[in-house]
Amino acid sequence: MTKIIFFLLFVLLGVPRSFAQVIETTVPLVIDQSKSTVKTRFVPPKGFLWIKEEPGSFSEFMVNFPLHPPNLPVRDFKMVPITKQQNHAAILNIDVGDKDLQQCADAWMRLYAEYLWAQNRKDEVGFHFTSGQFFSWNDYRNGLRTKELKNKVRFVQTDQKDDSYETFRDYLNIIFRYAGTISLDKESVPVQRNYDIKPGDIIIKPGSPGHSVFVMARVRNNVGKYLYLLAESFMPAQDIHILRNNASLQLSPWYELDIHSPQTTTAKYVFKPTSIKRFHAIK
Repeated sequence: MTKIIFFLLFVLLGVPRSFAQVIETTVPLVIDQSKSTVKTRFVPPKGFLWIKEEPGSFSEFMVNFPLHPPNLPVRDFKMVPITKQQNHAAILNIDVGDKDLQQCADAWMRLYAEYLWAQNRKDEVGFHFTSGQFFSWNDYRNGLRTKELKNKVRFVQTDQKDDSYETFRDYLNIIFRYAGTISLDKESVPVQRNYDIKPGDIIIKPGSPGHSVFVMARVRNNVGKYLYLLAESFMPAQDIHILRNNASLQLSPWYELDIHSPQTTTAKYVFKPTSIKRFHAIK
């Protein structure tokens, strides 16, 4: 339910001190439940406007991603609603799969791979395993398969050549099994400036387990202040969902981000220190 918010927040993030400004939130923060994409459902706070992302970019793909109808619960890979339903503002309209694989870093890899597939850039799909081995979609569709021997993953050539989307999903399940926050962190580079944070960037804590969330969208006001929508999957594998901002209910679901902040608190995780990165292949 829309709430009237009486909140004044001095903005020092990403702009010089002389340009510190108050975010106007004395009008309702609007979520238009009748709309079906990220950009159309979430209305920027007063004074902020959507940034026109580069046509054909991963950022544009994220901002225009379709959403499930409102009031749908977040479900796990067994299609069972998870216990806590208070942390999401919307759910992305994409399947979880039927195995406990598409978790936090995997959710980002799924979206990036789907983007490349939709752009007919399938030859660019490929990720490193945590072990350091690289495995591409081209390898898999041409018959290369994985085999575990003495707790090590090895590649074997087979005659199972297939470039169908169903086979593509099988390939991604292998990526989800053997890649994660550690490998994704190694394949990404730090974002150097606050104003350069964009949809598709990752907030990440590598580890076993670690965690990651990613930027779905951004808006900006006339003095260069940015706000962001964040999304994630979690454990067990579950619907990818846009997060509420439980640390700042006045601003929720929008977040402020600062690459220099000692920590970033999201709905279900505290990233300490803050590490905002971009996959190396994305310019």
